[in-house]
Amino acid sequence: MTHTAPPGAPGPEERAATTPLGELLSDVSRDLSQLFRQEVTLAKAELTASAKQAGKGAGMFGGAGLTAVFALLFLSIAAWWGLGYLIGNAWSGLVIGVVYAVVAAVLALRGRRELQQIQGAPQTVETVKEVPEALKPTTGRKP
Repeated sequence: MTHTAPPGAPGPEERAATTPLGELLSDVSRDLSQLFRQEVTLAKAELTASAKQAGKGAGMFGGAGLTAVFALLFLSIAAWWGLGYLIGNAWSGLVIGVVYAVVAAVLALRGRRELQQIQGAPQTVETVKEVPEALKPTTGRKP
């Protein structure tokens, strides 16, 4: 963004030579403050748009998950009904229930194993432990 001076206004070199340093610093401070406010406004607008888009995407995933649950329900009913012709409805219901129990157990065990492997933030913990030592004044003496 370039600024053009109004006709008859002094150029930048002439203004720098004739304006007191305090006024120049005040102008720079004001311009930096305005630039910062504009950047914050731009960041807010961008983050708002991103959040709206993420919300729409999350809603679509939620809808897909719900639809998948219904699909699984109806496929389970179809499998129960189909097996019912071969081995009877009670036994086919038991078979489908056992299959789901096995799947749930496998998923629970794998999830538990994954949670047990979480280490947190070990590097951050080590770095934070070093901060108090780094803030201590050094006098040139060795401990």
